Amino acid sequence: MGNLVLHLVANLFFWSFFFTSCLVGVCCQSNGVGRGGGVGSGEGVVSVNGVSAIGRTDPDFVCATLDWWPPEKCDYGTCSWGLASLLNLNLSSNIFLNAVKAFSPLKIRLGGSLQDKVIYGTRDSGQPCIPFVYNSSEMFGFSQGCLPMSRWDQLNEFFKKSGAVIIFGLNALNGRVPMPDGSLGGPWNSTNAASLIRYTVNKGYTIHGWELGNELSGGGVGARIDADQYAADTISLKSIVNEIYQGFPDKPLILAPGGFFDANWFTEFISKTKPHSLDVITHHIYNLGPGVDTHLIEKILDPSYLDGEASYFSNLQSILTSSGTSTTAWVGEAGGAYNSGHNLVTNAFVFSFWYLDQLGMSSSYDTKTYCRQTLIGGNYGLLNTITYKPNPDYYSALLWHRLMGQNVLSTSFKGSKKIRAYAHCARDSQGITVLLINLDGNTTTQVYVTSESAYTFSVTSKNSKPRTRFHHIPGLRGSIGYTRDEYHLTAKDGNLQSQTMLLNNNALEVDSNGNIPPLEPIEVSLAQPVTVAPYSIVFVHIPLFYAPACR
Repeated sequence: MGNLVLHLVANLFFWSFFFTSCLVGVCCQSNGVGRGGGVGSGEGVVSVNGVSAIGRTDPDFVCATLDWWPPEKCDYGTCSWGLASLLNLNLSSNIFLNAVKAFSPLKIRLGGSLQDKVIYGTRDSGQPCIPFVYNSSEMFGFSQGCLPMSRWDQLNEFFKKSGAVIIFGLNALNGRVPMPDGSLGGPWNSTNAASLIRYTVNKGYTIHGWELGNELSGGGVGARIDADQYAADTISLKSIVNEIYQGFPDKPLILAPGGFFDANWFTEFISKTKPHSLDVITHHIYNLGPGVDTHLIEKILDPSYLDGEASYFSNLQSILTSSGTSTTAWVGEAGGAYNSGHNLVTNAFVFSFWYLDQLGMSSSYDTKTYCRQTLIGGNYGLLNTITYKPNPDYYSALLWHRLMGQNVLSTSFKGSKKIRAYAHCARDSQGITVLLINLDGNTTTQVYVTSESAYTFSVTSKNSKPRTRFHHIPGLRGSIGYTRDEYHLTAKDGNLQSQTMLLNNNALEVDSNGNIPPLEPIEVSLAQPVTVAPYSIVFVHIPLFYAPACR
């Protein structure tokens, strides 16, 4: 085997002059995975440019949120939050601990609509620390609430034990006064926030970033603040953090505004915080509409609808590129369907089509982190609100985290519009990982992967049709034994609204001790085709794929 590898390397430069492209047989075949007969078949080609990366994500790109909503939070007559708030979440659950630890690490953003109504129960807060109380006349239906420092201690103990990376969303409405145009003005009163930050540092707690406000940008949700004032407040937060963390080799990130993308507002905000006052600009995504919408599944399975979000990513990327700022972009919160999602849609298998497509699309526009609403809580949690057991999207997120590396590769697909394709350099391994999403419930698609810079040493048996030109290279014919790993995700019983996900036909379930199951691939010869079954998702790790961007 060693002589063969040396022979291949020696001939690689020679053959690169003869082959300006190569065709890799990542054609998809069941191998016992997916659905039976009675479906059509098709073919398509994925083209992966491995010469250079088009984006680079954070190593902990996958992020999830924890929110403040009390049990009384209800939408459309359904109360879906239970005890999933930062204030009442069961931090002693083994399943919850193991679910977070499995990511090593999981980035968690603490925040949401009520964060701008939270005070922090430090000694100098000057007011009693009382919980949220339902009041329909108040903004978002609740009174002001409080984070007791005893609870903050408990949360940080859990974060340390689980290895989580924490972003904390600060209350940005303290000190505001109503303005004639309907916005809120006046400088941010940072006293209580600074007190929390100082307490956190004195306790030795590690916070990766402090984010100012939630959905107050542009038109705002519930309230809004002009970009000029928001920029001044962000600069103030930067100064506070620099002062409190003085002498620390690494200081937390400054993030804002955690709102919906508004080109004019974001452009002004970035201009007035550059070059170094704002580390991360965060925006939120709920592009599927309200959770009560009865057409959510139709939207999720419509490639044209999914494509609609690309313009927002592209526009924000262009603003950052042209502004001369060091600021990078994150999706700070994304639940797809607002007002807590929709049971058996946003917490079921079908939502992985939307979620993984969002991860692929956002990363291709150089988004560094993507925070899913929620880790737990509402009808869009990665974990079940009552049992803490993982919903299907949890496993989709974990597979992405373990398989998709930081470098993003330009990827295009020719064939059915129902196939979505993305590729990254493999994580902690050589080669690339391709993500294939089949939105078609009636067609099994054979997908071939090509790249001008790809040198995949595919093996062909005597009875199989050669899949690449590399079968002409001396020594490559015959059963050499090169393989790739495949992870096929399908819904239990073919039911898209199932909350049980199958990996290579095996149900993913925690054991009696709350341990997350192993995510094992099937190993397939590179000479063999691989199937993208109807309504399925496939991660394909191709180790022997020559891509300079992945060195």
